[in-house]
Amino acid sequence: MKSPITGKEMVLIRENRTLSFRKEEFEVVYHHYKCEESGEFFTTTELDEINLNQLYNQYRAEHKLPFPEEIKQIRETYDLPASKMSEILGFGVNSYRNYESGEVPNQSNAKLIQLAADPKEFRKLIELSDAYQGKALDKILHSIDSLIHEQKQSKGKTQIENYLIGLKAPCSITGFKRPDFEKFTEMVVFFTAKQEQWKTKLNKLLFYADFSMYAQSGMSISGVQYRAIPKGPVPKNYQGLFEYLVSKEDIIIEYETFTSGNMGELFKPNPNRPFKSDLFSQKELLVLEEISQRFSKTTTQEIVDASHKEKAWIENSEGNKIIDYKYGFELNYLQL
Repeated sequence: MKSPITGKEMVLIRENRTLSFRKEEFEVVYHHYKCEESGEFFTTTELDEINLNQLYNQYRAEHKLPFPEEIKQIRETYDLPASKMSEILGFGVNSYRNYESGEVPNQSNAKLIQLAADPKEFRKLIELSDAYQGKALDKILHSIDSLIHEQKQSKGKTQIENYLIGLKAPCSITGFKRPDFEKFTEMVVFFTAKQEQWKTKLNKLLFYADFSMYAQSGMSISGVQYRAIPKGPVPKNYQGLFEYLVSKEDIIIEYETFTSGNMGELFKPNPNRPFKSDLFSQKELLVLEEISQRFSKTTTQEIVDASHKEKAWIENSEGNKIIDYKYGFELNYLQL
């Protein structure tokens, strides 16, 4: 960004700073530009978003409030427009839409939204509201009853996926996203569709995508936790996750024995399994594409070496620790 005073490029500065929200204080990695000649500081809309997202996310995590993506997913589960959802919950339409757009709800509204995530409880809320009458009421109640039945039928599958993905409330080690098995699956499908990947390299691509997204927005893509093992960062339960994706035919793995005697796992796309791009925001898709292009000609050993230069790995490799997403702000792969 150029200085509005001198017209010269400014330096991007990241520094720890304490910000207040609703009378509580939280430490964030504050982003702003500095004009070296004038000493003035400037931000952009994008930097303001990163700074505020860090603040709001910590407040949400501290008070166990729903995140914008969760709020939207709850509504979409019932295939309802925002106007109807707000009417059922007793909110103003603008207030509810603002929650989906990032505004932090108060405690009482937040609890009501979280209650609505349970179809049985949401059914009661509909019956108590005046949002639907007559045949329209019968139709929506029938739809929810069908959803309750479907959830019972798929309970075993959901439990397996929750176990593998490490279901956890949004926090700093999930990139302030609730772990999303479906999104993680699509990230794997995306990278294997772009180019056949060895397992070790694929793990690094997933790490860089999630942590790059966090660096640009204050939130990860998948909510997956990453560990620092000897060969670099990997999803916490990567082996179980990949084996499950193969069993579901989301990807194909071929095994190859090298001259050294070691065996490698080559991930290939299932030609009958298209990538579901509609699960991602435009910004998330751009990050996935950026990481794919950046490392398209990088060998497995080169990307392992690159990850070993990341502070995220250096400070967590002893003991294979879980990596806090705050390290996303210190990624240096673009300089390699």
